[in-house]
Amino acid sequence: MTENNKPTNFIRQIIEEDLASGKHSSIRTRFPPEPNGYLHIGHAKSIVLNFGVAEDYNGQCNLRFDDTNPHKEDEEYVEAIKDDVRWLGYQWAGQYFASDYFEQLYQFAVELIESGKAYVCDLNADQVREYRGTLTEPGKDSPFRDRSVEENLDLFKRMRAGEFEDGTRTLRARIDMASPNMNMRDPAIYRIRRGAVHHQTGDTWSIYPMYDFTHPISDALEGITHSLCTLEFEDHRPLYDWILDNITIPCHPRQIEFARLNLEYTVMSKRKLTQLVSEEHVEGWDDPRMPTIAGLRRRGYTPAAIRDFCNRIGVTKSDGTVEMSVLEASIREDLDRTAPRRMTVLDPLRVVITNYPEEQEEILQGPNHPKDESMGTRELKFARELWIDRADFREEANKKYKRLITGGEVRLRNAYTIICEKVIKDVSGEIKELQCTYDPNTLGKNPEGRKVRGVIHWVSALSGVPAEVRLYDRLFTVPAPDGDKDKPFQQFLNPESLTVCQAMLEPALAEAEPGERFQFEREGYFCRDTKAANAGELVFNRVVTLRDSWGKG
Repeated sequence: MTENNKPTNFIRQIIEEDLASGKHSSIRTRFPPEPNGYLHIGHAKSIVLNFGVAEDYNGQCNLRFDDTNPHKEDEEYVEAIKDDVRWLGYQWAGQYFASDYFEQLYQFAVELIESGKAYVCDLNADQVREYRGTLTEPGKDSPFRDRSVEENLDLFKRMRAGEFEDGTRTLRARIDMASPNMNMRDPAIYRIRRGAVHHQTGDTWSIYPMYDFTHPISDALEGITHSLCTLEFEDHRPLYDWILDNITIPCHPRQIEFARLNLEYTVMSKRKLTQLVSEEHVEGWDDPRMPTIAGLRRRGYTPAAIRDFCNRIGVTKSDGTVEMSVLEASIREDLDRTAPRRMTVLDPLRVVITNYPEEQEEILQGPNHPKDESMGTRELKFARELWIDRADFREEANKKYKRLITGGEVRLRNAYTIICEKVIKDVSGEIKELQCTYDPNTLGKNPEGRKVRGVIHWVSALSGVPAEVRLYDRLFTVPAPDGDKDKPFQQFLNPESLTVCQAMLEPALAEAEPGERFQFEREGYFCRDTKAANAGELVFNRVVTLRDSWGKG
């Protein structure tokens, strides 16, 4: 699927029906993350859906921060989320915080108290669980459920004033303790967080609204038409509707649920991602092995590839797990079209061309992209001493091996053919140098009467640039690392998720911009690491291999 092909799904069908019937004349959606961590690829699916729907139907999409838990939220996460949304290619119609509505939310809670539909409860958390019942047994009414309106208003006002300790009281909706839906059994809508410092409101508030109370009211205040949520909120929809039906608010958005993204070989729980960072299994939220948008961006993924991936997997009502190969296919296809080609040697082995003049360096030409002439050519410096990859030489090999062997001939990409005449080893028996001869009549043409085994890449030892190359792989060794209830997910971390090479590069790569992407010929797609570049270091990250080696088992 290309970005120009508008995807179709059940949500878009609902929207089209609402527009056709005149229920709505315009569409407004929202993306409502909690600023308690960095966004991951699962959030990208929601971003692409909410902003994409708004764009395609000439509507608007708000960015709203669900900042109702001051103990876990931080301005750092607010800014990171904004950066991620912009990087993915979207601009919000309005930026809001749930905290913008704290006074209105409080007044709506007062309205529920005044109508007898909310009460202050003194049960502690353990007692609330005990009274709540089970999936097969109804709950019991709180002994504080029948307090008078006057007493509830007084207590709620004193809760706001900070008179009570955390956990001693909550404000609960008065619904139905016998409801088969556990979310409707008098859920808490306010709790005490005395002394907490909120990143937007400071220490103004001693009470904070619960998400299930805040979310529908925030949607309604913003005039949201379609509130798109993941499937775990399906059982919360009756409460969403109950809140809006029992306060005086003119707008009633429609909540629609879709399946969240589960991706193989990673974890998508923000709590578990936080553990990976805090336990230092990775170097931070933007570690290129992380499924965070910041990590994918630093690794070298493009916004277009992530949008394409989200459109490929589609929007459904049933949960499933997407293969990592689908995400990798999106970035391969994008970079195959757009990434200039360069040569790098990841495990250098010296080659001396004995019949090439010493100190001479010849300027050859190589295409920047074999399928796109408009990308032009680049200069390649050829010299007597070269680096080739150690894996491209064997002293002996069968006919299936298409690289260099003793006495064999190969072509150096965009250059001449060479024959290995002599192998030089150190005292331990390790090969340290190959002495070869070249055929000066083979530039741009095949040798007469001889069949060349294959083509290998190379870098001039005279002008090649040393750099660190990081080969990133999947962070876990199993498709579902958190699927084993008896073992912690950390036990399945891949010890080979990062391999560091001291490589030699084409000289032009020293001038690569931070974040610039290339195909290292025969090796994969790579990106100059932004964090290292800012520190003045030349480091490249492998974005993805040229082919799906995991798929071969």
